[in-house]
Amino acid sequence: MANDKDLLQVVRMLDDACREAGFFYVKGHGIAESLMKEVRDVTQKFFQLPYDEKLKIKMTPQNGYRGYQRVGENITNGKPDMQEAIDLIPEKKRTSQYYAPIEPGKYGDLAKPMEGTNLWPKYPSNFDVLLKSYISLLRDLSRKIMQGIALALGGPVDAFEGRTAGDPFWVCRLIGYPVSTDIPEEHRTDTGCGAHTDYGLLTLVNQDDDICALEVKNQSGEWIYAKPIPGTFVCNIGDMLKSNFDAAIEPVEFCRERTGGVAKYEKVVYGNHLIQKVLNNFIM
Repeated sequence: MANDKDLLQVVRMLDDACREAGFFYVKGHGIAESLMKEVRDVTQKFFQLPYDEKLKIKMTPQNGYRGYQRVGENITNGKPDMQEAIDLIPEKKRTSQYYAPIEPGKYGDLAKPMEGTNLWPKYPSNFDVLLKSYISLLRDLSRKIMQGIALALGGPVDAFEGRTAGDPFWVCRLIGYPVSTDIPEEHRTDTGCGAHTDYGLLTLVNQDDDICALEVKNQSGEWIYAKPIPGTFVCNIGDMLKSNFDAAIEPVEFCRERTGGVAKYEKVVYGNHLIQKVLNNFIM
């Protein structure tokens, strides 16, 4: 592996992107562009359903914060976002081959708020089958990206496997941004989602091909658009991974070239941060 020049080039690119920008585009990932579009299309069809139909899978604390969330219920920095969404999370029992469950008591009392079962809409009829397959592919892709990032951090390729992140918690969030006339005037803002960092390891974003709306802050503090590139995912690193890049190697200025520095890995207990983010992110 150390002699694979193409692999080492990708690792260096990952290292630079994670340190300098915090996000990058992923192409050649093996997930069909047609499937990416089908997921966007089926999501849009759901959001076009009558409001009463969407409320049949309404998100509540009792179902482990899974299901449909209406406009204004998602909170960022204390302000409601102009978006509606569906959240899918690992379930408390294995209901399919696609993902491992959060078994009751597996993480003690800490994970109790996240125990529950996903709520699948009746319409569109292929929604659940399509999303389960899509989630499985995203998990595989995420694992491959994490293998590259492990190498970029100077560790072994399986550094994020096993007890570290081998059985990861994930959230699949499907988001719609209604036109402003669909929202009561007193609740309208021009922000679909406020400025924030994601709280996990990494995020993969499947953008609409014809809408430029995703903004990221560069190292100069300027907000720039992450323009859609068909067939790609935008990948950004989250709070959990950023802590590894900030502290893993000292001094930082030598990290890119791997010419010096001392490995420094701090023990991180991340469950509290995750749970608090979830509990404080919604209006119920």
